Amino acid sequence: MRIAVFGGTGFVGYQLVKFLLKKEFELSLLVRPASKNNVDFEGEVKIVSGSVDSEKAIKETIKDSDFVIYNIGILEESPKEGATFEELQYQSAKRIIDISRARSIKKFILMSANGIDKNCTKYQKTKLAAETHLINSGLTYTIFRPSVIFGDPHGRMEFATQLFNEMIKTPIPAVNFISSLSPKLNSVKLSPVHIEDVIEAFFVALKSEATNNQLYALGGPDALTWGRIIELLMSATNKKKIMIPVPTIIMKITTLLFSWLKILPVSYDQIVMLEQGNTADPKTLTELIGRELKNFNPETLKYLNN
Repeated sequence: MRIAVFGGTGFVGYQLVKFLLKKEFELSLLVRPASKNNVDFEGEVKIVSGSVDSEKAIKETIKDSDFVIYNIGILEESPKEGATFEELQYQSAKRIIDISRARSIKKFILMSANGIDKNCTKYQKTKLAAETHLINSGLTYTIFRPSVIFGDPHGRMEFATQLFNEMIKTPIPAVNFISSLSPKLNSVKLSPVHIEDVIEAFFVALKSEATNNQLYALGGPDALTWGRIIELLMSATNKKKIMIPVPTIIMKITTLLFSWLKILPVSYDQIVMLEQGNTADPKTLTELIGRELKNFNPETLKYLNN
């Protein structure tokens, strides 16, 4: 069985590829020339050098494949580099879905994101548009909508590591985002889900027909407030920081007025989505992979000390 993977060098994709190789799947990866240094499994997989705007490269990656996994997504846009939500999260996904349909791919697995039904931000709109196109394509599919994913990043960008670097290691107080003007009404919550649990969900989707034409919201076992997440990061790394409650409305105004400043840790769209919350029922993922999920706690966050 051969799987074509688009987005196989980032945090999730890299570990997904490693896992699938251990399960003895044959893999084809489309890798941008700029990402070649992130590939340490050459010789084990078929590497196609190119980009997702090249139909030729896409067709060569999909050639002889039974399954396609689309795992490309960004949190912030870099228009000068062609990295926009519209291009990477919708147009490229659409292009690959259409070619997959023409090639009679058995199943298309799409990595989406939790909370996109709100359909407010460009991030959400493009993720939702890709889902809609896949559902209407006629292809057999599985769609995953994870909350924030954590785990050993192996040198890549990851939720807990990024928070640790931007809020715990810095000399300034940590920010506790709250969704109202009163800290007592804090409703900003997330369901951090471990990378190993997410990868196992992909494996189940590849093996089980019961996942055909299904959409799964993937969340970890705990719905945690932003403040509690910061506390757990401090506990895992034996750090102590003052936390200052900051209403999301203030951050929304700040990011709108000073979006040009590269030092801001979040964008306007990210604050909007954070305000909406990002939780998912853990029962869905527990039943899908058939075991208990990994908690977001000092034990599972030990990699932050490396």
